[in-house]
Amino acid sequence: MEDYFAALREGRLLIKNCRACGKNHFYPRSGCPFCFADGAVWHESGGVGTIYSFSVLRKAGESSVLAYVTLEEGPTMMTSIVDCPVDDISIGQTVRLEMRKGADGSMAPMFTPI
Repeated sequence: MEDYFAALREGRLLIKNCRACGKNHFYPRSGCPFCFADGAVWHESGGVGTIYSFSVLRKAGESSVLAYVTLEEGPTMMTSIVDCPVDDISIGQTVRLEMRKGADGSMAPMFTPI
């Protein structure tokens, strides 16, 4: 997992590719969630995806958007949509990776519409 977090600090998103079945997956883990084989390798995502689903979270006049984004490489990941008015977000919209610092100071992969 250190490779994953080091890449985030560099502004890159890594996903895993299973050498046995060839499928990409996210969240990074040691075993493949499709065929249960070990030995998946890191692969850098191009950082482009499509909004699969989203929900607007409202709190004291602030809004944030929690979304599932399906990456061009195949995996779907939970993330946030940033730098976009809530009313301009739609399912099927193309988005690109935008790294942001989280509350704890670590980098987090988020997305913004293209």
